[in-house]
Amino acid sequence: MHLTFLDWAVILGYFGVNLLIGLWYRRRATESTEEFFVGGRKVSWWLAGTSMVATTFAADTPLAVTGMVAEHGIAGNWLWWNMLLSNMLTVFFFARLWRRAGVLTDVEFAELRYSGRAAAFLRGFRALYLGLPINCIILGWVNLAMVKILLMIFPGLSFPAIGIVDAKLAALVVVFGIMLLTALISSLSGLWGVLVTDLFQFVLKMGMVIVLAWFAVKAAGGMTGLQTRLQALDAARGGGGSILSFFPEVGSPWMPTIAVFVYLAVNWWATWYPGSEPGGGGYVAQRIFCARDERHSLLATLWFSIAHYALRPWPWILTALASLVLYPTLQDKESGFVKTIVDPNVFPPALAGVMIAAFAAAYMSTVATQLNWGASYLINDFYRRFLNPSKPDGHYVKAAQVATLGLMVLSSVVTYYQESIAGAWKFLMAVGAGTGSVFILRWYWWRINAWSEIAAMAASFLVSMFLQFGLKWDTSDARQFAITVLVTVACSTVAWVAATFLTPPEPTERLLRFYRKVSPSPALWGPIATQAPEVRPRRDGWSNLVDWAAGCAMIYLALFGTGKILFGDWPAGLLLWVGALAAGALLYWDLSRRGWSVLEGPKEP
Repeated sequence: MHLTFLDWAVILGYFGVNLLIGLWYRRRATESTEEFFVGGRKVSWWLAGTSMVATTFAADTPLAVTGMVAEHGIAGNWLWWNMLLSNMLTVFFFARLWRRAGVLTDVEFAELRYSGRAAAFLRGFRALYLGLPINCIILGWVNLAMVKILLMIFPGLSFPAIGIVDAKLAALVVVFGIMLLTALISSLSGLWGVLVTDLFQFVLKMGMVIVLAWFAVKAAGGMTGLQTRLQALDAARGGGGSILSFFPEVGSPWMPTIAVFVYLAVNWWATWYPGSEPGGGGYVAQRIFCARDERHSLLATLWFSIAHYALRPWPWILTALASLVLYPTLQDKESGFVKTIVDPNVFPPALAGVMIAAFAAAYMSTVATQLNWGASYLINDFYRRFLNPSKPDGHYVKAAQVATLGLMVLSSVVTYYQESIAGAWKFLMAVGAGTGSVFILRWYWWRINAWSEIAAMAASFLVSMFLQFGLKWDTSDARQFAITVLVTVACSTVAWVAATFLTPPEPTERLLRFYRKVSPSPALWGPIATQAPEVRPRRDGWSNLVDWAAGCAMIYLALFGTGKILFGDWPAGLLLWVGALAAGALLYWDLSRRGWSVLEGPKEP
């Protein structure tokens, strides 16, 4: 791809805007660790929610969606669409509780809910484990994806002036430079800089993927021509369901019945995965902590779910479908997304600079969040808690800035040695399968203790690793993936239930303190709730469940309604949208009626 002076001016201008935002928020972010990591808890729902969406819009995500569509059609997106069920649990059951907890990180929750050495171990272990290896693996695969994109856009990339003639090494140098700028902005401006740059980056990259989808569909013959050519591909493939089908063919090789069951009934609540943690967690929890109040925390996670699942997928899907008919012989189907950008017969070369800036935005928004999030664990939950607990707050802000830069360097090393993005996904899935039930119940059942979490994590990790690397069960095969999840969940459940009843409960004083501070539903807190009659939490489990169902219906109906309209089926599309609006109206009515707080009494102002 040839870049003109104007293209380079646009790209440099994009980086300049990000740097100016970082400098603008520098003074505010360095006032305290609370400002640096959670924005002083003064962030509006729309900014916090948009930041979550921007973070999950990584540079590799459109490529991954293209690969899913190429292999399984539009229905392939159910591999991640099913996680909406988990996100909506966070919206209605956990967002307000997380905000009321008042912690700085979700790892700090361990010593709010539990006590003693087990709680301290759990907090310290998770801080190091999530902040270093897991965070660096995530950053590593994001870096690898960006390297792949650069090599497709600039196949002959090199810097002979400094002795770098290998294209892959040159791409790594470019990625390192972008990452260095991102780390500097994140270390300067803390979460406020991350949030505002996320907003700017999301508008840019969302706008450009819509533009790309329009040009790609046009090049494929418009919507009518695209559908005709896709139907011809269906006939050539000979079975396996239509590429244009929104739902998988149950019983097909890629979606056997047992896999459908696991995805829709087990995986979304039982498996921990970054950004879709059962009960909330990670950077999603961080955005909840930064919200102004309980109302803003719920609306932030609700807006994230709407934008993530209903608003954003279709431009990616349309471009993926167009790439299938434009480049039918392409071996690496994921690269079809980038192929539409570098093809001058599809995408106007005049917009090349803006599109490259959009890819940089997709990359930087994810990296900035991962660096700030990881530094919050290392400083708040390990360094400050265990190594140096009595320094002034400014000391920890400086330590966080150093940790941010350190994570950048360490993740760059991991990227150099990390060969497989798919391998990293498999490892994270091995770590997280089976822990979800404890992460959910620790809020709602007083008997859960620190050993419950430790047993669940250990059992999930050991069982899943044994199945995948000992017995060589291949999780890329849908049937074996489903069986792996079921076996891991069963074993980890037995382990944590046994640990819960074989160890003493948390001290009553700690449980009372947690109950009074967070005010969870009293249904499974009977022995503790009777000792705190002054606390009046809402008994709204059934109402939250109805809202969860309405929220899922609203988003799925909007998603499929938009798809029907795009493909010309206006009657079905409008009918689905009527259903989506009705579900949204039910949500609005119920939340307005009940109020936003987890406590009984007057509504929040």
